[in-house]
Amino acid sequence: MNSNLDLALELIVAAKKKATEIGVPMVIAVVDAGGNLVALQRMGQALLVSIDIAINKAYTAVAVKIPTHELAKVAQPGQPLFGIHNADGGRVVIFGGGFPLKLNNEIIGGIGVSGGSVEEDIQCAEAALERLASGAKK
Repeated sequence: MNSNLDLALELIVAAKKKATEIGVPMVIAVVDAGGNLVALQRMGQALLVSIDIAINKAYTAVAVKIPTHELAKVAQPGQPLFGIHNADGGRVVIFGGGFPLKLNNEIIGGIGVSGGSVEEDIQCAEAALERLASGAKK
């Protein structure tokens, strides 16, 4: 099962709502289970660099099947995955804001949020995860 456009848009709405609440313009990207972009929104005044970062956070979360902030821990010097950020032509992001999207314990896609601090990006992505867990329409 892949993340579809309707679901992607619902998740973006949830992340965007949180971004508005905390007052930080974000870029929110949703990819399918193959890491292909399904939907992207850039809030006004969000950093331009955040477009590629959000897409790549979502891609990374699907590619490694863990949140990007968890990948960051094992990608530091001396850790087992040090250097992974050079994989896939530099697409792999090793800081927080990317999460796999799971339904029934199956990865159906990923979400990436960029524009604020790592903590703010994570907060907004987690708002989308909460929406998914509460039964977003499929």
